[in-house]
Amino acid sequence: MIPRPPVRIVHLGLGAFFRAHGCAYLQDLNDQGAHWGVLGVSLRSPAVRDAMRARDYRYTAAALTPDGMDLRDIDVVRDVLVAPDDPTAVIAAMADPAVTLVTLTVTEKGYCHDPATGALKLTHPDILADIESPLPVSAPGVLVRALQARRVKGLPPFTVLSCDNLPDNGAVARAVTITLAQKIDPDLAAWIDANTAFPSTMVDRIVPATTPNDIAQIEAQSGQPDGAPVLHEPFTQWVITDEFTGDLPDLAAAGAQIVPDIAPFEQMKLRMLNGVHSALAYLGPLARFKTVSEAVTNESIAAYLRHLWRAEIIPTLTPPKDINLIAYADALLDRFANTGIQHHLSQIAMDGSQKLPQRLLGTLDDRLSNGDDVDALLLAVAGWIATTANQKDADDPMASILRGCHTCDSIRTVARHVSQTAIFDPRLATLIEEPLSQAYARLLQNGVGNEVNRFGS
Repeated sequence: MIPRPPVRIVHLGLGAFFRAHGCAYLQDLNDQGAHWGVLGVSLRSPAVRDAMRARDYRYTAAALTPDGMDLRDIDVVRDVLVAPDDPTAVIAAMADPAVTLVTLTVTEKGYCHDPATGALKLTHPDILADIESPLPVSAPGVLVRALQARRVKGLPPFTVLSCDNLPDNGAVARAVTITLAQKIDPDLAAWIDANTAFPSTMVDRIVPATTPNDIAQIEAQSGQPDGAPVLHEPFTQWVITDEFTGDLPDLAAAGAQIVPDIAPFEQMKLRMLNGVHSALAYLGPLARFKTVSEAVTNESIAAYLRHLWRAEIIPTLTPPKDINLIAYADALLDRFANTGIQHHLSQIAMDGSQKLPQRLLGTLDDRLSNGDDVDALLLAVAGWIATTANQKDADDPMASILRGCHTCDSIRTVARHVSQTAIFDPRLATLIEEPLSQAYARLLQNGVGNEVNRFGS
């Protein structure tokens, strides 16, 4: 039997996305003769660890096509730790000299920051706890304490590589880490600032939630039980700023793009894929659609998306070199229409308060700054407001606040939503409050079907 690779990477937040995306690149690299093993860390629940244990942390990755599943065995994960059970073990693992890279997929809310400003929320309960205790509970806290442990041991820092859908996610990771470190030990903060690399990344692969039916189908096709398979589309992209330090995996050899400036890729993906995904997630369920592929088969919705891309989003973007944004939009619509993927709109709609600023509001702001039309963008934001009326607390950290913004008067409802400064910059809120109120009132009165029909074919 071929020996499995040693742990050289620690990943915080070992959910389905990184196992379907980042681990696939590492598998490609190891298949070429490299030796990069991953230690996964769950910051909340033991569910992933418990599901993966039966196969010694090997799992199946299933590429979903209209013709069925293409299965692949992934064996780069060596172990999974659950931070709440033993935070000391997590810090010790990250302070191992063999570990040179720490990656994160902790979702937008995992950074404990204000989405509108990017600043660390010093009043966040997890951050307050991490300032007082050496046993961290937040992702920034884990990073700070692990870097502190390496400094004490005389080791260089690891590179911190965020893989979350945040604009300039490396800068966000750096800012929250250093701000927290300043509250714990200013000298540590200065050391982190001077020595630690925080490259920004753009990650792209649609990864729907795995259902019991999917698990049964994979077991039947592979002939072996697997309690923790992941599903993904065939497409994958990983773009990384060239800011690494130390001994790191040659991800370019596995197909990742290492670039001097990630901003054009990042803006393209956040606005064109994630922003339109969010628009679908807010409007689709109001028209009784459950999945992305189901929603885009409706020609009126597809026409609305084409208008959203071509008329309102693409004009705000500077395309990366050699990329045609119209062709990229057409390719996205084809990806969305893949009937092999049952990507539930409810999954995309989660944590909307954290996602809205970078996915839709930035585009809105750019359009308004130039005096351009924003009708399609406003409809998407109006759809988000409609979804917050019944959103559960588990689906968004601001769910209870946003539910309380709803009244029987649409104008007051919108005013209360845009007054949430954790989401809306006050200047932007002033600009959009009146037209957004009109869009929201029309949506309530006319329904999604009639509103998207306004954007033609």
